[in-house]
Amino acid sequence: MKYIPHDYQTRAKDFILEHPKAGMLLEMGLGKTVITLTAIDVLINELFEVDRVLVIAPKRVAEDTWTREHAKWDHLRHLRVSKVLGSPEQRRRALAVDADIYVIGRDNVVWLVEQCRQGWPFDMVVIDELSSFKNPQAKRFRALKKVIPKASRVVGLTGTPSANGLMDLWAEIYLLDRGERLGHTLGAYREKYFRPGARNGYVVFKWEPLRGSREKIEAAISDICISMSADDYLTLPKRIDNLIPVKLSPQEMKQYKTMEAEQLLHIDDEDVVALNAAAVMIKLLQIANGSVYSHEGNVVRLHDAKLEALLEIIDTTDSPVLIFYSYKHDLAAIKAAIPGARTLDGPEDIAEWNAGRVQVLLAHPASVGYGLNLQEGGHVIVWYGLTWSLELYQQANARLYRQGQDKPVIIHHLIAEGTVDEQVMRALQEKDMSQAALMAALKERRTQ
Repeated sequence: MKYIPHDYQTRAKDFILEHPKAGMLLEMGLGKTVITLTAIDVLINELFEVDRVLVIAPKRVAEDTWTREHAKWDHLRHLRVSKVLGSPEQRRRALAVDADIYVIGRDNVVWLVEQCRQGWPFDMVVIDELSSFKNPQAKRFRALKKVIPKASRVVGLTGTPSANGLMDLWAEIYLLDRGERLGHTLGAYREKYFRPGARNGYVVFKWEPLRGSREKIEAAISDICISMSADDYLTLPKRIDNLIPVKLSPQEMKQYKTMEAEQLLHIDDEDVVALNAAAVMIKLLQIANGSVYSHEGNVVRLHDAKLEALLEIIDTTDSPVLIFYSYKHDLAAIKAAIPGARTLDGPEDIAEWNAGRVQVLLAHPASVGYGLNLQEGGHVIVWYGLTWSLELYQQANARLYRQGQDKPVIIHHLIAEGTVDEQVMRALQEKDMSQAALMAALKERRTQ
């Protein structure tokens, strides 16, 4: 296929070329992959600045998206791509291949750094979904931190740089500039821009930005980060967010309230126990969905309210439906009620869905949230159980609501009334305001 870039895609590509350290904060659907591959092609074959490029991506994106985009566009097919995936031996063989681009799953970063301890062979590193490196205590961040100075060029790609607040930014930006803009340690960043919020004794659970910190942080990183919003550049189809209230019976609500108040529930010789506040929240989400895990790990079925609401949607919808579930017992219940439903397990499931041969596709948002193109297969989403993560929520919805979708996208949310479902929905909306503020502040400054 011939690549005719949009004007914004050309500007984004030029930003990468002009900035050895580039944070590409581009919302889902703007074509981050083809933009970056085009820049890589120029750096390798026209400017001769780069020889070997490492792309770090979520597992499914590494398996599918980068190689598919490379093969899709005529101007990129000459690039040699090696997928460093599979068993350790398969990964070692892929590293030994003479290629231009090496694509590896983010879960194998620690392995790769150890494998290359005798010499880092990559002069450019692309971190797809930079936000997945927001935890500076994570092993993959620490491993990448050791070798990132050896790359002359680093590109970070994400549409959700601070889904859970400004504290996320430090580790992400550090991988680009090694602490030049936001400080060399998380402690220094925290001390400069935040104050303690919620705490228990000396333990601080939440840090709150000081007055004016957001503006100062945005100004500090604006020279190496470019932000683009899909609303500014794409004409997307209409999006319809539909909240479907699901009512539990008085007995079911009594069980829910008992768990909420006492952190203990006894049902049919099974004990459901939550040892702390976080565990209580998880148990309440499970109960709202219809089942809960007992203390022994058994599934205790409580109600079919959400399942009945889901079946009604399926029965009244002609289009294929993409269902996001939260727990394994949700998946089991849905598959039992809809025998023909297919679980997204690999690239072949994506191909079958996009070909229109799958009527109901089941996916966990954590496994489908990044970079996968599913817009050809349908335009209806159902959230059987919500996620607290704004990043996963936005990314998952963007699998259908993205460039190339030619129908209105309907997103159904099954909300159990009077339960934590309502709180999660509110939290997602409030975080979205914070995320939107950062993206707006870092928007590309166009040349007048």
